[in-house]
Amino acid sequence: MKVTIIGAGNMGRAIGTRAVAGGHEVEIIDNDPMEAQALAGELGDSATGVDKRSIGGEIVVLALYFPSIPTAIEENRDQLAGRIVVDIANPIDFETMDGLVIPHETSSAEETAKLLPSGTPVVKAFNTVFARVLVRGEVAGQIVDVFIAGDDDAAKQKVASLVESGGLRPVDVGPLRRARQLEQLELLHITIQEPLQLGGASAIKLLP
Repeated sequence: MKVTIIGAGNMGRAIGTRAVAGGHEVEIIDNDPMEAQALAGELGDSATGVDKRSIGGEIVVLALYFPSIPTAIEENRDQLAGRIVVDIANPIDFETMDGLVIPHETSSAEETAKLLPSGTPVVKAFNTVFARVLVRGEVAGQIVDVFIAGDDDAAKQKVASLVESGGLRPVDVGPLRRARQLEQLELLHITIQEPLQLGGASAIKLLP
């Protein structure tokens, strides 16, 4: 499977690492073409840095902060139509670290869905996992859980396959509106890192 990652930052690197580990072809897009090429070089022969107007992935991961998503969609709107778009953002108020910047009755994923061409499935995934944890793929000997939400079952299955092939455990939590709870959950996860001295190396795990 070919996976397009928009954003060559820490999460782009982390998700790209897992996708390559799963045997997938990865293309990296970034506003800075040099950054895209550099990350592709780090990821190895299965990855390439491409022009933002050359999306080829069946799955497109928006490895971006919430405020950057509308611009990325506008720039690539026609090419995103019909592909599976993965929203990983957490719309956190980084000034106060005490809430989200959107109303409680929506989510980054749902707002992303509104901006995309009609019929383009959106899946929420990867937002509850820190980049450094994704790169390793495990914490304390435990496989990392990746929570997935979406309204299109076939799209969720594709993303679950991507997650599983990269050595992680996909956990389907239901429809896209569950992204609201996932984003709130990650707000909590982020805010407890400093007081608990977790250093961004912890993971949220479901155990039987």
